[in-house]
Amino acid sequence: MTAEAPRLSIEAIELYERPVHLRLPFRFGVVTLTECPQAFARVRVTGPAGRSAWGAAAELMAPKWFDKNLDLTNEQNFQQLRTVVHRAKEAYLSDRTPTTAFGHFVRHHDPHEKACGRLGLNPLLANYGPALLDRAILDALCRLQGVSFYTAIQANQAGIDESHPQFAGLELPQLLRSLHPAASIEARHTVGLLDAITAQDITHRVDDGLPETLEEVVATYGHRWFKLKVSGKLQADVTRLTAIAAVLDRRQAPYFVSLDGNEQYASAAEVAELLAAIRATPKLARLWSSVAFIEQPISRLHALDSDLHQTPLERPVIIDESDGPLDAFVQARARGYAGVSSKTCKGIYRSLLNLGRCTAWNRTQHDTHYFMSAEDLTTQAGLAVQQDLALVNLLGITHVERNGHHYVDGMAAQPPAEQQAFLQAHSDLYEYSHEAVHLAIQGGRIHLDSLACVGYASGAQPDFSAMAPMGKGIDA
Repeated sequence: MTAEAPRLSIEAIELYERPVHLRLPFRFGVVTLTECPQAFARVRVTGPAGRSAWGAAAELMAPKWFDKNLDLTNEQNFQQLRTVVHRAKEAYLSDRTPTTAFGHFVRHHDPHEKACGRLGLNPLLANYGPALLDRAILDALCRLQGVSFYTAIQANQAGIDESHPQFAGLELPQLLRSLHPAASIEARHTVGLLDAITAQDITHRVDDGLPETLEEVVATYGHRWFKLKVSGKLQADVTRLTAIAAVLDRRQAPYFVSLDGNEQYASAAEVAELLAAIRATPKLARLWSSVAFIEQPISRLHALDSDLHQTPLERPVIIDESDGPLDAFVQARARGYAGVSSKTCKGIYRSLLNLGRCTAWNRTQHDTHYFMSAEDLTTQAGLAVQQDLALVNLLGITHVERNGHHYVDGMAAQPPAEQQAFLQAHSDLYEYSHEAVHLAIQGGRIHLDSLACVGYASGAQPDFSAMAPMGKGIDA
């Protein structure tokens, strides 16, 4: 245990939610999303000398990602997510013995995952609950200590050690000291399967003044990085990618692309067929040369059974939805995968663990073969986007999938006082336009200096009085 890491007891946990309505429908994999709730957690901790502080975190309850069972409705998916958050709350309040922030994670991670498994809830889904609470605890820790998230992690005030076997041998405290956040990060724009590429693709405009097509997005925000969804339907994918390339190829400067399969392929051979078709299409030559990596193309049911060594895909492949148990990246590496995604909904300690793995594996190979990517289009303006941006920035990742500003009208649905509080505290991160506060993207970049404030990357707080208590879960 790190001696300097303060021991905390958890005194109270409050759970809230509020609705999020999309300005544009978004299709990923098997779902088209138009609305869903956002979860909020407030946690009060007491530290040394009896001092107390509140911390908070937020996360969208995205349906059909944590559990893609088509027999379940979106509402049933929301109930699953409420269940794991309530169960995590019960677990974290069940033992008031003081320990470090990381100690609370270690104390509850494995038992919580097993308890959820007995309810038929998979590890990816189960970890949503502790991931939300762990961020709120870290926020409270930072406020108690009067430091930023960056300082707290660099100095290992969370107390990350080898008390969980997955963290053994990685020398994480030394690695954390070497991390240095950047002043800005590139935003990687996701092009969903329903997204309009040009104005000719729009049958009904929203007409809210914000970009609605890929053409308009590029002109407005100046992105260089793009994430392109593919559907698993070969000809449809080639046709759509060709339309996307016709827009992106207008840029004289280089652009960069990731391909996201969202588990739509049954095998590596099917993925290879798509890539062969891309290479065989002259109009996709520049796009193919710009592909940096491929994200989770194979269904999680088979992804870690598929040995990518046997089917070279010519681009690195990462796991995302397969990243359920803590050792998933270890399993994936053995099957030929080169990377793994960081998402706050999967847990900050998981991201730091996987950074340690990449560092150790690359050091052994004297290479940079293993890497992490930053993937999450669901983070909403406010706590969620700020905490995720701070995490991936400290991890040293230089571009991040960031799309809440595109599919949701910023903070338009929030009380005006809340919007102004976030705008004033983070004037580099947000701008006021089109009658609401929105994430500011200029030249394809997001400026991050204001995230180095006291607390976990937020100098403002949501209006919890304007929210509803989180609904009960399926086993309540």
